[in-house]
Amino acid sequence: MARNEMQNNGRNPLDDFFGNFGKSLLTSVAGDNQMKTDVIEHQNDYEVVVELPGFKKQDIHLTYNDGTLNVHATNDINAEMKNEDGHVLSQERRSMDVTRSFYLPDVDDQKIDANYHDGLLKVTLPKVASADDGSNNIEIK
Repeated sequence: MARNEMQNNGRNPLDDFFGNFGKSLLTSVAGDNQMKTDVIEHQNDYEVVVELPGFKKQDIHLTYNDGTLNVHATNDINAEMKNEDGHVLSQERRSMDVTRSFYLPDVDDQKIDANYHDGLLKVTLPKVASADDGSNNIEIK
């Protein structure tokens, strides 16, 4: 097969040689366990949206300390699979314990709001109202 034919058919010749080895290695090293997250800064707040499909609300824990939002979630598949009537023939789902931290300064930590629905965690962190009018007056001594 000519080089142009390999490029035109959309296949990577290295895939034939290595199979899925490289892909699975990169996926496990590069963060398959990572929470896919969007962090959006608005004028009055930060909005953090985290994908956590398959997790139960009670297994997600949030803290905000020293300007940092911490998200920790655990999902124990092994605890769900204690059915003594059958044997697992194939198991692609796995237990997960994931944590992410986001530095989001100047937040009114008493007004943080979070909800979890359909695998999406949405956290709104209102910014502390500042008395800054945009100018910086310097006193001359």
